[in-house]
Amino acid sequence: MTDVLLATFALMPDGEPGGDLLVDALAERGVRAAWACWDDPDVDWAGARLVAVRSTWDYHRRAPEFLAWARRTSVATPLLNGPEVFAWNADKAYLTELADLVPAVPTELLDDATLVAGLGAALERWGSVVIKPRTGAGGVGVVVAESLADERLEGLTAAPWVVQPLVESVRTSGEVSVFVLGGGAVSQVDKSTAGTAGGEIRVHELYGGRSRAVPLGEEQAVVAEDAVRAAAGLTGADLTYARVDLMQWQGRWVLSELELIEPGLYFDVEPATATRFADLVARQLG
Repeated sequence: MTDVLLATFALMPDGEPGGDLLVDALAERGVRAAWACWDDPDVDWAGARLVAVRSTWDYHRRAPEFLAWARRTSVATPLLNGPEVFAWNADKAYLTELADLVPAVPTELLDDATLVAGLGAALERWGSVVIKPRTGAGGVGVVVAESLADERLEGLTAAPWVVQPLVESVRTSGEVSVFVLGGGAVSQVDKSTAGTAGGEIRVHELYGGRSRAVPLGEEQAVVAEDAVRAAAGLTGADLTYARVDLMQWQGRWVLSELELIEPGLYFDVEPATATRFADLVARQLG
């Protein structure tokens, strides 16, 4: 019997980068773990003692199907964070709720009916803006615009979207990811746009960004833990794991995104996070 199934997707059947470190760390703790594709009909999810969603990095393209799988799976066996949290976190409208509780990048909602008026108001308020799909991941569909006539708006994905100010510090200090396990911040990775081209603001390696492990910053840890605590209050859920992405805005660190579904935990960049995640899973199993 497998103790833990680590959910991934078909293009990454062996899991996320550094995923072998997690499997090995779990084995050292007497926990048998295996990677399984979330949409594989032959996987017996009920046969595991626990399911942890890790690298299901196609969920944003198949959100209804993925969320239905999560609901079914949670009935059969414990699922970390759980389907209700996934549904809440899959819609970036959650940022408008968290903004009342923790420092966050200002966020407004747009759809086809409000696109012109809403985007016009955002441009007037902030100048350059970033438009993102409300359900999206990996920087897919991110568009920067400076006016309603900006040709880059032709690249918008299907509605709905969120619109935010372009945080210029992403080009200098980049973005910070803080990993929060069991409610406590445990490690940090700094991500920069160094190596990207053409004014790219996305820090993902796919676009030329670079990531490195750094000591956990005190201010960043406080903001990250506060964000997870606020989300737990809003959802009424026990949030076992989270990645909190932060940027510098108006002189302080603020929330840019909170990843509670399938956050890359950068085990290959900071291997210690794999051992800490394994400790967390072992505790969940009792």
